[in-house]
Amino acid sequence: MGHHPDGEDVDDFAPLDEFGNVDASESSDANESFDANESFDATHDGHAVYTDKKRRRFRKAAWIVVVCLVAALSGTFAAVAPHAASAAIESEGSAGERSQAAAVLPVVKPASVVASPVSGAKQVNPAAPVTIAVKDGTLDRVSLTSTKGTTVDGALTPDGLSWTASTPLEFNSSYTFNYTVADAAGRATSKTESFTTVSTQNEADAAMYPLDGSKVGVAQPLQLTFSEPVVNKAAVEAAIKVTSTSGQAGAFHWFSDTMVRYRPENFWAANSTVTVDLKLFGVDFGNGQIGNFNRTNTFKIGDKKVAIADAVSHTFTVSINDQQVGEWPDTMGDTRFPSARGYLVLMEKYRVEHMDASTIGLKPGDPAYYGQLDVNYATRLTPSGEFIHQATDSALPYIGVTNLSHGCVGLGPDGAKWVFDNMGTGDVVQVVNTQGDYANFDDGFGDWNIPWAQYAKR
Repeated sequence: MGHHPDGEDVDDFAPLDEFGNVDASESSDANESFDANESFDATHDGHAVYTDKKRRRFRKAAWIVVVCLVAALSGTFAAVAPHAASAAIESEGSAGERSQAAAVLPVVKPASVVASPVSGAKQVNPAAPVTIAVKDGTLDRVSLTSTKGTTVDGALTPDGLSWTASTPLEFNSSYTFNYTVADAAGRATSKTESFTTVSTQNEADAAMYPLDGSKVGVAQPLQLTFSEPVVNKAAVEAAIKVTSTSGQAGAFHWFSDTMVRYRPENFWAANSTVTVDLKLFGVDFGNGQIGNFNRTNTFKIGDKKVAIADAVSHTFTVSINDQQVGEWPDTMGDTRFPSARGYLVLMEKYRVEHMDASTIGLKPGDPAYYGQLDVNYATRLTPSGEFIHQATDSALPYIGVTNLSHGCVGLGPDGAKWVFDNMGTGDVVQVVNTQGDYANFDDGFGDWNIPWAQYAKR
């Protein structure tokens, strides 16, 4: 142990370990190093050595104090003790700076957006819902416009979580979504997305008969003719609602992939009104064909006018609302060209109709060839050429006596004119006692010749 000249032990300044003992590594004079530039006076018996040690210990203590102050200010030791962790930590939500995970501070999730249709989509159904929904954020300033300059109306929910278009899109158009989305920290991002709708070649149209606002007879079926083949027939039927003031139910019957008809089990009620609500816009017909319209058509039903043409008694009898109003002698198809049997629905009328024997396969030299001639008061029964008309002058002596026509119902001038003036589209003629077969399904409206159970079955 060294001794200070003033009587103090040198080791009294030596550092102590955690048990209060002197740290030998710090107290040994042999372990002390000297700066080569330092000098001391040997005549003071080691006093310079002692003074230098003291100076170095002071510098160490000063550095420790500085480090502790810096640590305290920076919060390094803030959580050493429970009472030291009471200082509030600023959240990222208020700072709006962190989107990646980090120690201590929470993370604000980025806003995620789901748009329908998705960006870049092709052949989008114009009737498809158009929406944008956001999670972990809100929407602002949403717009949807087409390259044609059309703006699509839409509504943003009060909470800003979704936007929905309120008007339908157009066919064969490109649309662009522009919107801004903000996350929970208020950071806003503007985005643009685009898509295109079904092209023109994939539009499907339909024509309806009877025409809107028209008046027809009790036997007139509703007919829809489609521009494209219908594969999804059930979907198309579901999009067509037929109602009547008479409350009559009906059924569809498909005669081909492009033509369907609808009728009730029995004739329409006299003087009723039929409404057809066509909601075909956006309906998938199949094979990528999409319906392109919605429409409501209404037509009226007139009095019940039914005629019975008898090929044996050679009579033509007419009733209105089940009350007979007239009877006239007739001549009908002969054995070579018998008149079609069953129900035939009146189609159209001509004051004078030109007829040509070649249209039914007759040629000069054939005993049945009549060349070309005009007939009066012609009311069409079938597209193939059966009419109710005034018999020719050469046939007038045979009406009420025998059948000699090529399938038509020939009447005298009074009977033919009465039918022309008083009967019309949708009224019905029932042909009985003929040797002819039923007219083909596409040769006029032979719907009433199909039993109801069969008609109502697809």
